[in-house]
Amino acid sequence: MKKLILNICLVSSLFFINSCGRDFEEINTDTSKIKNPSVGSLLAPIQFEMGSYNYKRANDLTFDFMQVALDFPNEGNSYSRYYLSEASGNGFWNNSYKWLKQVKDLEQAATKVNNNNYLAISKVMKAWLYSNLTDAFGDIPYSEANKMDEGIMKPKFDTQKDIYLDLLNELKVANALFETNKVLSDTDLFFNANNDSNGILKWKKFANSLSLRLLTRILNKNGEIDVHARINEIVNNPTEYPIFESNDDSAVLQLSGIAPFLPPIARPQDFTAGRAAGEFFVNLMTDNNDPRMALFFTKAKKLSNNSTIGYKGAPSGYAYGTVFDYQPSNMNQNLAKAPLSVLLLSYSEVQFILAELSLKGIISGNTKTYYEKGVTSIIEQWKTVVPADYFNNPKLAYNGTLEQIMTQKYLSLFFVDHQQWYEYKRTGFPQLPNNGGLLNDGKMPRRFQYPISTKVMNPENYNAAAANIGGDNINSKTWWEN
Repeated sequence: MKKLILNICLVSSLFFINSCGRDFEEINTDTSKIKNPSVGSLLAPIQFEMGSYNYKRANDLTFDFMQVALDFPNEGNSYSRYYLSEASGNGFWNNSYKWLKQVKDLEQAATKVNNNNYLAISKVMKAWLYSNLTDAFGDIPYSEANKMDEGIMKPKFDTQKDIYLDLLNELKVANALFETNKVLSDTDLFFNANNDSNGILKWKKFANSLSLRLLTRILNKNGEIDVHARINEIVNNPTEYPIFESNDDSAVLQLSGIAPFLPPIARPQDFTAGRAAGEFFVNLMTDNNDPRMALFFTKAKKLSNNSTIGYKGAPSGYAYGTVFDYQPSNMNQNLAKAPLSVLLLSYSEVQFILAELSLKGIISGNTKTYYEKGVTSIIEQWKTVVPADYFNNPKLAYNGTLEQIMTQKYLSLFFVDHQQWYEYKRTGFPQLPNNGGLLNDGKMPRRFQYPISTKVMNPENYNAAAANIGGDNINSKTWWEN
């Protein structure tokens, strides 16, 4: 025993002596982290994490708001009844700022090594993430965000107008920076620009197509900002400002299902548990004789004899106490299985943007052609064949109305983060029915409330922002809505 105690004392003494020769920082260094990552290694994690998270946002929130799907059976508070809690936007806020910090790191690293393509990409990613964030909340921290290392613990909230102006400028700068004769050094999950010689050109098209999305969103502010001139600068100069020209250009996150690129929903059965397809969405697709019906939905069944009755959804926000004599259609579990394509911004969306702009006389061009390309291309994006006589259907034949363009655009934005919601806030289309059980006086929520942590940790700037938007509540309109 004495020998054992002596050996322990000797080992302890040696450890103490050796430790004295090392400083505290060396002992407490986390050797598992990469100290100096290559600039390219910063991109793929942002793409994967935010692309996957935005897929879940469509599934968890937009589907309910926009009557694509709903919790079923459900008599309680839910998004499909326009119920939002004070914490409903917390996850979106926290995840966005988390990965915007890495976007900032990407920008700084690209600047340090003088890599114009990664610098341009950082600006596009910044515009993509921040535009979604401000469209969900309104005024948010922007110019002082993610600057704790500079001692800014309580960032000011920038106005949505100022944010939009800066994001549009960032996209214009990005367009000029891209060097299309080069490839990236590391994995690119959107355009494979590390292997595809056309990848950087696709990034450039993404920048300008995203600009058109943002400019169209603020059409109501033309005059306050010269929106029309900037739109025409892009549309009339395809050599300098190329935009998406086919489905091959669409911004898509491809998930193979092979680790680490796994689907956002771990178990496909969770995608359909306690859920039904929305009657409004199903009926629109049925009216169109849409060839994607079986790809998106299961068939409904009559409860009395379990017989199949075709595609029939449940009415979103149905009146409390409603009794159903059928099991509604559900979402197809294959939508949650790999290989999986997560749409971020499609060629179809760009065509619907051009259709709206030409209808309003902002740009030249054939509105009917843009509209039909928007309808057909999204069906083809889902690897489905468009029937030759598709537009003989009077429900689909172009009728010259904004409502028709926006209703078909709504279908094309299926599974694209919050875009259906944002476009509804902007235009009021499609006209969603009130089925008797909606909360919030039947009014679509306009925004999320700011996170509780912001109220507590940054009260002065929070109070100023809340006052500027007319109160921190779900019915306050953001700048471009007013």
